Amino acid sequence: MFSEDRQQFYCKVDHFWHDLYGEEYALFDIAYIDKKEAGVIHQASDRIGRIFFKIASLLRSVPDETLLEMGYPKEALAFLRLKVLQAESVISRLDLVKNSGTYKVIELNSDTPTFIKELFHVNGFVCEEFNAEDPNSGMAEKLSKAVRNSIFESAIKVGTQEPYIVFTAHKDNEEDRNTALYLQEIAGLPSRFIPLDQLQIEQGSGLYDNEGRRVDVLYRQTFPVENLISDEDQDGNQIGQWLLELVENGKLAVVNPPSAFLLQNKAVMAVIWGLHQERNSFFTEIEHEWIAEHFLPTYLEPAHFLKNNLAFVKKPVFGREGDTVQIFDEAGQLKSEDKEKSYTQYMSIYQEFIELPVIPFKTEKGERTGHQLVGSFLISGRNAAIGFRVGDAITNNLSYYLPIGIKKG
Repeated sequence: MFSEDRQQFYCKVDHFWHDLYGEEYALFDIAYIDKKEAGVIHQASDRIGRIFFKIASLLRSVPDETLLEMGYPKEALAFLRLKVLQAESVISRLDLVKNSGTYKVIELNSDTPTFIKELFHVNGFVCEEFNAEDPNSGMAEKLSKAVRNSIFESAIKVGTQEPYIVFTAHKDNEEDRNTALYLQEIAGLPSRFIPLDQLQIEQGSGLYDNEGRRVDVLYRQTFPVENLISDEDQDGNQIGQWLLELVENGKLAVVNPPSAFLLQNKAVMAVIWGLHQERNSFFTEIEHEWIAEHFLPTYLEPAHFLKNNLAFVKKPVFGREGDTVQIFDEAGQLKSEDKEKSYTQYMSIYQEFIELPVIPFKTEKGERTGHQLVGSFLISGRNAAIGFRVGDAITNNLSYYLPIGIKKG
């Protein structure tokens, strides 16, 4: 009965992937938080976002050698230094952990974050079903405005006031495709959705659709730049690098902008922590207080944790969904790891380990408990929709989406 109720409910939500990889994904359940807690998450998110966005200006000014030492691909260095939009990232998502009455950031997904339609759209339907108040009420309008503004701002940068706008994603990935289609819908602008494999690049000339029309603004919400760089066509042409060159030469605008990829590198957290440790004047006193409260000790080597017998997490500087993440105990012994190993080619950061809270939830297979991770969106750097993922100690692509709500009255 519960399984049938869940399927009937989610089938009413158009173009949503309530099941993924043949498994239950969106839970027919709700976690209750109060308005005060939502406010604490929003405040922490604004503070953390301000720190990340501030560091971007510093990173654009450092020598190439420093960026290479942080693990950025050499092919992207010119792209990384571009500042094309007022906001460093239009849509970014913080992964937060509740700890000692506050929230710690474990990473920023600034370039190609997912979890968007779930929090900005689906969460409201679930709250209505459970007679709860949606803590994300009004956030879709905020997202819509930011997406439109980013497109208009991008169009001006490439010299047009009537841009040809294309939203793209891998057509065979249900989550990616429907995320892009959702953003296209809320943008409310004349545009097309064209799958990635139907776009054509002419070196030095432009990006073209399947009918030969040149694209002005490409919204590539789910196509990471680090994957793009190594993209080749069937003839071995470096088409990914050609696309970056089009952006660098002002012949194409991409959203999220280049600065979003600059901040996607997890080594940025090691830079922030290093500046904080030396009480560098780049950050104000209040910003140092925010870093102390909301950031975790993060380094490019594990020596600090091994010396002080502290548990730590090893993560690739570019990676997603827990892939290639390892957790080590106080003795430096491997405690757990994600079975996927897709990002071993990248250098790693080492971050202090903190336990994720464990909470109960309902599934089609019965009552379960899982580790809770808070997803908190920043729209043009300011707090927006929030929600929960629950699953293993390392949150991965098999973790559940748990809707949240505020009890009425």
